[in-house]
Amino acid sequence: MEGGMKTLNEKYYPMYLYAKEFCEGAERAGARPVIIALERGEGEVEHYATVLYNEGHERENFRYAERIVKFMLWAYGGYKFYIWGADEALVEELRECYSDKGARKFDVDFMEQVYLTRTEFARVENAEDLPAAGIRAERSSPVASGKRIGFDAGGSDRKVTACIDGKVVYEKETIWYPKLQSDPEYHRMGIEDSIDNALAALGGEVEAIGVSTAGIVVDGEIRVASLFRKVPQEIYREKVFPIYKNLAKKYGCPVKVANDGDVAALAGAFGLGKGKVLGIAMGTSLAGGFVDGDMRIRGYLNELAFAPVDADPEAQADEWSGDIGVGGNYHSQDAVIRLAPEAGIELTPDASPAEKLKEVQKLAEAGDERAIAIFTRLGDYAAYTLMWFKNFYDFDTAIVLGRVASGKGGDVLIARARTLLAELGSDIAVELPDEMSRRLGQSYTATQL
Repeated sequence: MEGGMKTLNEKYYPMYLYAKEFCEGAERAGARPVIIALERGEGEVEHYATVLYNEGHERENFRYAERIVKFMLWAYGGYKFYIWGADEALVEELRECYSDKGARKFDVDFMEQVYLTRTEFARVENAEDLPAAGIRAERSSPVASGKRIGFDAGGSDRKVTACIDGKVVYEKETIWYPKLQSDPEYHRMGIEDSIDNALAALGGEVEAIGVSTAGIVVDGEIRVASLFRKVPQEIYREKVFPIYKNLAKKYGCPVKVANDGDVAALAGAFGLGKGKVLGIAMGTSLAGGFVDGDMRIRGYLNELAFAPVDADPEAQADEWSGDIGVGGNYHSQDAVIRLAPEAGIELTPDASPAEKLKEVQKLAEAGDERAIAIFTRLGDYAAYTLMWFKNFYDFDTAIVLGRVASGKGGDVLIARARTLLAELGSDIAVELPDEMSRRLGQSYTATQL
């Protein structure tokens, strides 16, 4: 394998290496070009160009194509694939895989919640018949003019910031319990309470409101979110979908809503003074956000916890989706816990996952070689996964957030990732959030959406 992975004995076949070796093998045998396009909205299409074996190798072609399709689905989001260059048999196999009776039933059920339609596959005869790649996104500015309000909806607190020409005139953080409430009136009243307080600080006038929220946002609507997990499905679409859009009517100004991962990436981009930033948060699971070279949030799904990162056929299965080798198992506290027994660390059996992570982090702080080996391995994971992500995201800098990346263990993880990336010949910069973006926070950045 390229690059040295010198810690622990766990089987691991990075998707970056698997894809690289597959494409090299196809090229040697005589490859055919393939383009996979994914549509997620009017004028919003992503293209991925690759190759397949031209003759034979049907199993290998399907496995590779399915992993690319899966990654695109969870990274970009969407509901209709257009495939040029593949034969109808492969497209039909993908169609069956991503169906009610297929192996990816979880994926299509989830995407139907997000996009309100089933996932489709269409084979395209001519490349010029593919829908054109494109996005609908606006550039964000680090200093937004006028009277603006930014609201950050977190799972345990809600924060609001009021600014005049980029200068903070009011901030407030309020504890709330949205995940425990089944009546969406609780959420609406909490959101409006924060905004009303900020509005008062602006003298009753506001020109724009920006919202940073946990969950999946499509067309300004909150389609899937743990904040509303107790709200009954029969009222979810009516009451929750438009909860932020309705602010535009109430307050008489434009409202822009973005996923909190994208807002964190935007804060990092403002701190760096440039775009092409991928934010990844390693905590309970893996979360992501992306800002392009024009400082735009592109509206990608970025649910990287479900994106494939390990191609080993015996990789651990994800408890929720049932698929193997997905990001949440490699870039989260679950990865630390999974590696602990192999490293010879016995964790308290009845402790929570967060407490088990702290046990390993405490050992790392004390310089325990077993704990250091775990965080070194997480650095291996991070380097190879970032190389893989680079195939789909045009980024130069990865900003790493989350509790797994904190403390001495996090320092080991980051240092190892940087070393391995250099060995692999990559120029990806791996950074921690700068002091400015940490200090300003999500609600301030939301004022600039």
